Amino acid sequence: MLTIWGRKNSSNVQALMWCVGELGLPYERHDVGHRYGGNDTAEFLAMNPNGTVPVLRDGDSEPLWETGAILRYLAGRYGSAPFWPAEGLARARVDKWAEWAKINVTLAFSGPIFSRVVRTAPSKQDPAAIAQAIVALDRLLDIAEAQLSRGAFLAGDHFTLADIQLGHVLYRYFDIPIERQDRPVLRRYYDTLTTRPAFREHVMVSYEELRVTD
Repeated sequence: MLTIWGRKNSSNVQALMWCVGELGLPYERHDVGHRYGGNDTAEFLAMNPNGTVPVLRDGDSEPLWETGAILRYLAGRYGSAPFWPAEGLARARVDKWAEWAKINVTLAFSGPIFSRVVRTAPSKQDPAAIAQAIVALDRLLDIAEAQLSRGAFLAGDHFTLADIQLGHVLYRYFDIPIERQDRPVLRRYYDTLTTRPAFREHVMVSYEELRVTD
C-alpha cells in the first residue's frame, strides 16, 4: 500500500497520482498543503525537510520526495516496458523527455503563467509579464509539437513516463484563458490523454480552490 501526502489540486501531486492510476497501485492519500496545511509540522518536516508535496511512502519504506524521483521509483519497481524500459538506452530515451518536460515546460508554465493568471488577483496581474511568459513557453511547445509529429506520444509510439511529465500540465494549459497558438499535433495528443481514465480522475481536477479573486 502506498501512502501519499499532498492535496489533489497540486500539479505535482497530480503527476504522481496519474502514474499511480496508470500502474493500478493501491494507495491512501492525505490532503496536505495550501489551505489544508500540515506541511509545516514537525512530523511532516521529518519526512520532507523542504515542506513540499508530494511525499510518498511505499509500505514501511523511507519517505520519498521530489516528484521526478518518486515517479522513477514507481516506474522502476512497478512498471515495465514500454512505460519504463529495462534496457538502459531505451529507458534513457524516455527519461530525457520526462526530464525535459519537468524542468522546462512545467517550470515555464506553472509559475510564470498559471500562477499569474489563476493565483493572482485580477487587479494585480501583469499582462505584459504573462504575454512574455507565453512567448517563452511557446518555444518549448514548438519542440513538443515537432517531437509529437514523429510518434503518437512524447517518447515514441507508446505511452511512457515522459507523457506523465508533459501531459499533467496540459489540462490547465488548455483550460485557462490565455492566448494559444494553433498546434494541431499537441491538441491531438492532449485529446488522446483525456481518454485515459487515470488522467480524467487525477489530472482533470478543479483548481478553483487556488484561484485568487481579490
